[in-house]
Amino acid sequence: MSGWLWAFLILAGLLAAAWVFRAAGTAVTKNRPYFRDMPFTVAFGYMVAVAAVAGGLWLWFQPGAVFFRWAVQFFVTAAIAAFLFRLVGRHVGPGVTRKTFRQMPLTASFGILAILVYAILAIFAPVLAPYGQSEVVGTVNMLPGGNPATGGDPAHPLGTDQIGRDLLSRLIYGAQNTVGIAFATTCIAFFLGGSLGFLAAIIGGWFDNILARLVDVLMAIPSLIFALLLMTIASAWAGSQQWQLTLYMVFIIAVIDSTRVFRLARAVGQNIVVMDYIEAAKLRGEGLGYLIFKEVLPNATAPLLAEFGLRFCFVFLTIAALSFLGVGIQPPLADWGTMVRDLAQFINFAAFSPLAAALPLMAAGAIALLTVAVNFVVDWMLHRSSGLKD
Repeated sequence: MSGWLWAFLILAGLLAAAWVFRAAGTAVTKNRPYFRDMPFTVAFGYMVAVAAVAGGLWLWFQPGAVFFRWAVQFFVTAAIAAFLFRLVGRHVGPGVTRKTFRQMPLTASFGILAILVYAILAIFAPVLAPYGQSEVVGTVNMLPGGNPATGGDPAHPLGTDQIGRDLLSRLIYGAQNTVGIAFATTCIAFFLGGSLGFLAAIIGGWFDNILARLVDVLMAIPSLIFALLLMTIASAWAGSQQWQLTLYMVFIIAVIDSTRVFRLARAVGQNIVVMDYIEAAKLRGEGLGYLIFKEVLPNATAPLLAEFGLRFCFVFLTIAALSFLGVGIQPPLADWGTMVRDLAQFINFAAFSPLAAALPLMAAGAIALLTVAVNFVVDWMLHRSSGLKD
């Protein structure tokens, strides 16, 4: 039977089940408003949810659904951890933080918890990692799991890579390098874009027009392609000095992303500089530094903080993409983008160990998890700064 026919039969079954569910509920509750006035789309949604739960339970008990079981376990564990973290935050700490945790949704709680975990891994990587990030410690391409019968070693629970480096250590050091470099790059981009954007809004005139047109030209070029082109040129300049290529990457990505920050800072600044207190500060003879840091910046903090989170995600993903292509963070530094590329060979060992096939997904999942966590926090911050109520 074709897939389209199966899809049609399943849809027809769900529609029939939704009609029966609403009719049976109306009969059992003796025509009470909840079922009597229930839209058919709501009843259909209930049936889709029931079918999804039933399908998940069926898939859970299938022998080959290892990754699905891992995903469900991780989701449940993350939800419980976020709930407990929010619960502790509501009862521990000063009054300001307790009030913040009381107003915090579970998604934002998970985002903050994940960011804290990443920060701890990045800061204390030399202490937490059992080996150095470039230290050759074992047999090459050792399978994960720690079982000697399947080619593993208890001293290397995630195995080793193609030159014998411990993968658990490199995964931990990847937080320090990938996240740390992305954070530093985002800070540089915000300093450049925010400063020039506020200056353009305050000074105006020819200065504003020149910067705005220059930014328009840079933004017209796709950022990843532009960064890849510039990194290819920079790799020729760096030569054998790999650390210089990493510095070039930080500067190139910071300049490219500063254009987005410039547009936001300029737009926000133009709405602020027309206020009466700005005119009063100008009449008092205050300089540009005072106007930017004492008058404009405090009133633009909320949108800039939200943009910082979004920019960090884009910078983080750009660095990972460049590293995957071989022109990003250079060896011997551990990087998640490079690990995804290098560990793809372990997928061939899926028949011996499902964890081996999951190795490239671990680095990719670390990138995706941090991106989702930051977006959860940014969404919550935007909701708070907008003044909307739940």
